[in-house]
Amino acid sequence: MNKNQVKNFVLDHIIEILLIALVVIMSIVSDNFLTVNNILNIFRNQALKGVIAFGMTLVIISGQIDLSVGSTVALAGVIVARFCRDLPGATGMSVTMACVLGIIVSVIVAIIMGYLYAFAQHKFNMPAFIVTLASLNLLYGLAGMICEGFPIANAFPDWFLWIGTGKIGIVPIPAIILILVFLVTHFVMTYTTTGRAVYAVGGNPESARLSGINVFKTKIIAFASVQVMCVLAAFMHSAQVASGSYSFGRGWEVDVVSAVVIGGTSMAGGIGKPWGTLMGILFMGVVVNSMTLLNVGVYAQYVVRGLIMCFAVLMATFQAKAKA
Repeated sequence: MNKNQVKNFVLDHIIEILLIALVVIMSIVSDNFLTVNNILNIFRNQALKGVIAFGMTLVIISGQIDLSVGSTVALAGVIVARFCRDLPGATGMSVTMACVLGIIVSVIVAIIMGYLYAFAQHKFNMPAFIVTLASLNLLYGLAGMICEGFPIANAFPDWFLWIGTGKIGIVPIPAIILILVFLVTHFVMTYTTTGRAVYAVGGNPESARLSGINVFKTKIIAFASVQVMCVLAAFMHSAQVASGSYSFGRGWEVDVVSAVVIGGTSMAGGIGKPWGTLMGILFMGVVVNSMTLLNVGVYAQYVVRGLIMCFAVLMATFQAKAKA
């Protein structure tokens, strides 16, 4: 390898290099870090925001953004909880049937929201930032109305709780779901025409249109994907705490976007990989876990997260200039 090849390799794999370095340092500093239980805890803790991050990867690669992801988590959780609590008594159906119906309704609502975001952005040229920011408050309000301002607790059937608290062997179910979502996203973005269309639309929408790509349909797929991933995260979160609340998911959009950007996805669109997002998710998870093990204060942790986000944006800018 010559000097330029080495430089390009380092730039292309900077997050992997930093992650390995952090793991090595923490394994030396803390005896509790490099244990099976702690590693599994990192995967489990990152699974909720991680599955959303893979959906967000599609949205950002397509040149858009979705800031309503946290409120979708809240809304989906309270919809299922309210169905489980109220429908059996009102209709005589089983809790299982009520839960399944709540799941179906939540997914349908998510797909409709994804369609509306794409419609507003594509047909009326409204910035996705504004549309989804407005929806953030709207959906939180709806979630609060559905649960009447109070958590709906202990309404779910046992099999639903297994989604958030169960294990296969020693591996938590949320960690398995995270890996499965990564594999599906990687396959779609690497080997399918849908994935290629997302890249093309994010790179240059007009060129994509002239190439025969349905730009509107591609945006619908991207927005609907992240919304459905939010619903999946909501199910896992509600199952872990055995309740649904309008406060769930608040502020998650910052961590989700951070993981995607840290993983190398360009906010300008057209550039990014699910593998990079996975590395971003794990890097953020290791950082948070490390600060917890080192007893770093919660406010200092917010400062560190903000600095990491700034660093990721600077690195992306530097990479673009270096390869130009």
